[in-house]
This record gives sequence, structure tokens and C-alpha cells, in this order.
Amino acid sequence: MVGENPRSVSKKRTAVSSPPGDDIVSTIEALSIISNAVPVGSSTSAHAPIVSSYNDRIRPLLDAVDRLRHLKIMQEGIQLPTIVVVGDQSSGKSSVLESLAGISLPRGQGICTRVPLIMRLQNHPSPQPEMFLEYNGRTVPTDEKHIAHAIVVATEEIAGKGKGISNSPLTLIVKKKGVPDLTMVDLPGITRVPVHGQPEDIHEQISKIIMEFITPEESIILNVLSASVDFSTCESIRMSQRVDKSGQRTLAVVTKADKSPEGLLEKVTADDVNIGLGYICVRNRIGDESYDEARAVEVRLFETHPQLSKISKSMVGIPVLAQKLVQIQATIIVKCLPDIVKKINDKLSSNLDDLKVAEEYVISS
Repeated sequence: MVGENPRSVSKKRTAVSSPPGDDIVSTIEALSIISNAVPVGSSTSAHAPIVSSYNDRIRPLLDAVDRLRHLKIMQEGIQLPTIVVVGDQSSGKSSVLESLAGISLPRGQGICTRVPLIMRLQNHPSPQPEMFLEYNGRTVPTDEKHIAHAIVVATEEIAGKGKGISNSPLTLIVKKKGVPDLTMVDLPGITRVPVHGQPEDIHEQISKIIMEFITPEESIILNVLSASVDFSTCESIRMSQRVDKSGQRTLAVVTKADKSPEGLLEKVTADDVNIGLGYICVRNRIGDESYDEARAVEVRLFETHPQLSKISKSMVGIPVLAQKLVQIQATIIVKCLPDIVKKINDKLSSNLDDLKVAEEYVISS
């Protein structure tokens, strides 16, 4: 059953609960300083590596925003820039995230993502990756071999061992050499018909969670679509358009390009669906392919296929997707920063006033 929404706006004036005010003050000061050093308009190379020097410039800014997220600022009604990943259950969403992170996520029949999964990817100089899960107030270390199982265990603790969902988030931190510096929130895939063990209103529950995450203006919607479907009829697209009619916050990733190449060029260059941030076409990793092998096959596919080779190289491949997401993320953070700092300062000022009144009341009584 869906629990209390962690993104809901508090109706009352309450003190910023878990963290000391000094932590928040130091974080917003850091945000103000480092944001001025981050460029947001550089171009994306068709053969952009999945990691570049751009990561070094965006990392401090992203760390500050992630720190605010960890301090539960969003529970105080202050929204943070977030890349939200949505798509139908069979869209290939997990494959895209696996390729970006270089890890294996839970697979299987039915809904694999049953809670919002906050994925924090950090380029790490050491050849030895570091991975952690954060949930229910604790941090659990894991590794590449056991990460999928660890996510399943954590999900069962949060959402139960059945097939239900919860909107209580699970955070996955991946520090690995070669990954892009990104923070994304992966949401349960859209399903319409409940299977055995799922609540009858599973579609409504998933839709509610998705709408809660994609509605804020600070959210960038990463809409994952299968190349085989009619984009205009996809429910994830319809949901995006309800909150982002112009498409200025929506980026579409088209998966399984190798499975349905016919007409794909026309689909991603048509203007019948408002996708303001554009399309990126990718090939899903298959079977036991390593990530390097999968990327090499993907490059050959879009260079040599009679139809897919006609798609602009600025619109194909996981490396291009990674670079574009990093740049979009930097742009939205810098754009939202002044308002975030103002809201935090207003909240702190309000809480200090409340504390002063409470202190005077205690002294007088």
C-alpha cells in the first residue's frame, strides 16, 4: 500500500526536523559559491565519452543538492531539481539505467521497481567500485555481484514481500570509475492489469506516485519508450504531457532500436509529440554482453545499419544520453538555485522566529 508521500508539502510551520540548521546553512552557501563556476551551455559530441571533464565541474554542485535531499529538505515543501525516470513496465527502463550505472538491477516478471529508487552515480577514480544502499535510517554496503539481491532485500523491507508498491524511497549510491555524475529517481513501471498478488488498484497507485514526482517544475522527465510502440499512445507520454504540455522538461529515450528500426527516423524527427529536450535512441544490452561489448555493438549499429545510420549521431547511444543528462541536470540546478536558496532562508528565518516565540513563552511561564 502506498505510504505517506515523502515529497508532500507540510501544511504547518515546523522546524527543519532531522538536521542541524548549520548543516543546511553551510550547504546553501556552498551552492551559491560553486554554481557560478559551472558552465551550462556546452555542446554534446556525437561520440561523447560517458565521462568527461564536465563531471569534475558539476560534481560539487550535485553533491550539495544531494546533501539537501539527504537532509530531507523536500519534506519541508522545498522541491529540488530531480531527473525522474518513467516508462511502461516493458519499455526497457532497467536496461537504460544499468547501462548508465554499469551495474545489474533486479530483473524478472512483473514490477521490479516497487519503490522510488534514488540512484546517485559518482565518477570514482579508484578501480575498485563502492556501492551503498540507504533506507530506513541506515546505510548498507554492497558490491557489483550482490547489488541486485541487496536491492530486492531492501525493497521487501520497505514495501513488503508481496507485489505491492510503496512511495518510501530507497537510495542507491554507486561510486565507480567511468560513470556519469548523475542523480536520478527510477519509478515503478506503468502496468494496467494487476497480476496475482498485486493490489487491484495497482495502476492507480503507480500513477499517483509518478504524478507526484513529475509535477514539480523542478523535475526533468526522462521518458523511456520502446521503439516498437506508437509514442503518441504511450501512457507515460500522456502523463508527462499533463504536467509538461510544451515538453520543455521532457527527454525521451527510445530503447530496442535494433528490434524495430523501420520508421524510427520518422518517429524521432516528427513533431506530433511534444518532446522539448529531444530523443536519444539506444540499443539494449543483450544476455551476457559486457557493458563495453554492448557499447561497441551499439556504435556499429548506428554507423552501419541502413536505416538507423540516417539518425543524427547527436541522437544515438548511451554515451550521448549520459552527456546530455549531465548537461540538463547542471542547467536545471543552476536555474532553480536562487529560488531554492531563498526558500531555505525563508524557512530558517520562520523557524528561528518560532523558536524565539517559544523561548519567550517558556521564560514567561
